[in-house]
Amino acid sequence: MGGYIARRLLSMLFMLLLLSLVVFLLFSVLPTDPARLTCGKSCTPAIIEANRHRLGLDLPVWQQYWEFLKGLFLGRTYGSGDQTFQCDAPCLGYSFKKGEEVTVLIKDRFPTTMWLALGAFVIWLTVGITFGIYSALRRGKWQDKTVMGISLIGYSLPSFFIGLILLFFIILKWQLLPYPAYVPPWENPVQFFQTMILPWIVLAILYAAFYMRLTRNQMLDTLGEDYIRTARAKGLPERIVIRKHALRAGLTPIVTAAGLDLAGLLGGAIITEQIFSLPGLGSLAVSSVQDYDLPLIVGITLVTATFIIVANLIVDLLYAVIDPRVRLV
Repeated sequence: MGGYIARRLLSMLFMLLLLSLVVFLLFSVLPTDPARLTCGKSCTPAIIEANRHRLGLDLPVWQQYWEFLKGLFLGRTYGSGDQTFQCDAPCLGYSFKKGEEVTVLIKDRFPTTMWLALGAFVIWLTVGITFGIYSALRRGKWQDKTVMGISLIGYSLPSFFIGLILLFFIILKWQLLPYPAYVPPWENPVQFFQTMILPWIVLAILYAAFYMRLTRNQMLDTLGEDYIRTARAKGLPERIVIRKHALRAGLTPIVTAAGLDLAGLLGGAIITEQIFSLPGLGSLAVSSVQDYDLPLIVGITLVTATFIIVANLIVDLLYAVIDPRVRLV
């Protein structure tokens, strides 16, 4: 196990290094001068050149990338002489549009996205797995057809449509909830819940529909195995057969999908955050693209990719816990 984890960590570091190089080179060859974007219409050639030097954009591309890598581990100093400022490690760059370090901007926005992702994750797993099992145990009956019909509708509706419908009826028409105004849960738990409940429902509807179908299919495949019939023949209670034998054996693809979906959401649920005005990574990514803020785009891309790569490692390790037949070598 230890050797496997060490190899996977080395592989993960190599993938992140390669990804950072590709992303950095991709944005460095774009036909746009980042230094020209650091000021408005009143920019003069002298100011542009000063900003280019201040942000290290006058260096060769390979040296810019090297400085970027050093900044991740050791921090980085921008500018020279009296016009210097320090970006502490891990430094993902400096946003010339917002006048702030990329790491600070991401750190400020990440808690909102984290709460959004975790809340929706708990709801969709609970609903999806529960109704998936319920549907599998009533295969071919009206309960099964009803659950699968609902899941098909939920899976077909786009998130912006569900979000706008809930926003219009729940908040604007019926006024059951106040208009979303995000605050951290430790400042005002009631307002936090009122703001997050609809975004959680939007994401949960989309993902729960998929997990209903996935869980049902896995349960049906597992319930047809010989060891399930043997467990029932031994007189084990049905709940034990379902929970300890059928569900556990069918969890592997569910864990895979859940880990990757959660990691993707931690990178920002762009549409949902925009609809409900949530100050998360998704809305930050949209504004960075609109402002052509290249350092911020690179930083968000790398952070999102890191979540997905780490999630892959965690999912692989969970395989051995869920299914004893899996051996990590």
